[in-house]
Amino acid sequence: MKIFTALYDWSLRWSQKKNAPFYLAAMSFIESIFWPIPVDVMLAPMALTQPKRAWQFALIATFFSVIGAVVGYYLGRYFYDLLEPVIQAVGYQHEMQLVEHWFTRWGVWIVFIAGFSPIPYKVFTISAGLLQMLFWPFILASLIGRGMRFFLVAGLMKWGGKRMEEKLRHYIDWLGWLVVAAVAIAVVVYYY
Repeated sequence: MKIFTALYDWSLRWSQKKNAPFYLAAMSFIESIFWPIPVDVMLAPMALTQPKRAWQFALIATFFSVIGAVVGYYLGRYFYDLLEPVIQAVGYQHEMQLVEHWFTRWGVWIVFIAGFSPIPYKVFTISAGLLQMLFWPFILASLIGRGMRFFLVAGLMKWGGKRMEEKLRHYIDWLGWLVVAAVAIAVVVYYY
């Protein structure tokens, strides 16, 4: 089944649309609060199809992700009681407990590391507010961590160019199914 090839082609076409930077900004903002899809899914094809604007796209993703992180922080700080049922409904309660433990152990460094973590960033932003982490160190760690991630993704796509686009298209179904298998294995290991 070539489901991932069709999705890949669609995302490449969509990334060239006139409003794509606006959608990247919106997605980066809401991903730091509640959106389950990582920004890289949109950033990578945009940087790949428009390599001259790759750094601009990384900057947009970083800036709006940090603005969203501020909202997540304040939601965790002042409205966690309202968020708790939603967190339980989407199954993030274990991640919240794990992140709380990490905050206690590593403090601000965990926000920096969170930029590269497979755990959704929103869990870190809300936890930082809930645990009343100092605001400015949180912002600085978010800027550095998210910036490094998004500039790395944009840089790899810019560097790879047309050759990477062709190689990715050729292997995208294998990669997609490997990710699905890895997630399935992680879920089985996690629950058993």
